Amino acid sequence: MEPAYILKWHQEMGIVDMTASSPVDGFALKSQILKKPANTSKPVAAVQETAQPVMAADPTKAVRPPSDVALDTRKLADACKTLDDLRDAVHSFKGLGITRTATNVVFSDGNPNSDVMFIGEAPGADEDRQGIPFCGQSGQLLSQILKYIGLSRDKNYYITNSVFWRPPGNRKPTPEELAACHPFVEKHIALINPKLIVLVGGTAVTSVLGKAGGITKIRGTFFDYTNPYVDHNIAVMPMFHPSYLLRSPGQKKYAWEDALKIAEFTSSSAR
Repeated sequence: MEPAYILKWHQEMGIVDMTASSPVDGFALKSQILKKPANTSKPVAAVQETAQPVMAADPTKAVRPPSDVALDTRKLADACKTLDDLRDAVHSFKGLGITRTATNVVFSDGNPNSDVMFIGEAPGADEDRQGIPFCGQSGQLLSQILKYIGLSRDKNYYITNSVFWRPPGNRKPTPEELAACHPFVEKHIALINPKLIVLVGGTAVTSVLGKAGGITKIRGTFFDYTNPYVDHNIAVMPMFHPSYLLRSPGQKKYAWEDALKIAEFTSSSAR
């Protein structure tokens, strides 16, 4: 059924507020309006003063400002001393709407003692079902690329996301969701303490480096990174997201170039 038809049906049924805190009987309201005798002599201003709103706001269920949510996650991140602490904090956090619509928390996978840390965007449908980052078709492509340069999850790289819950419909995370998760991501990086962070996709670049815009111009470029929990610079390199490579196979040559840069970095840092 087409969304436009569904919306039109709701409107015809008298549903005018999709985000109200409690249900309203539109038929009852319509019936009351029809039964009310017309009084054309009453001033318009008086009608406006006595008219009752269809739905009043419930102050006990008010949505908290995104900045407050980010402050909460900052306090939670500050208190985390170990990776298990952070995992528990993320699993218990319920401050975003996507924490209630997602099936699973998708925290991480791979070897936490690795020198290379990959940070993606947000879980997709496969990741949400299994609770494992990059386990779907795009993740399999990434694993295959990294296998060619001698990297495997169980041995020598660690992987996570900028957001730990799947946004509905696989949409991109909102700026508010990225901001709320940002302290978790910063503490995650500090606890893993990698020598190299690979940012997989433009959303990860925005989350970690704060750089908006296309990834095409900066992929394969190394940046110095630090955050409030890290007292030294960490090398960071963006690369294309594998889902983009699946849609645009001609770009795989650039992913291979970036993979070779990762291989060169890891081999030189191991000396």
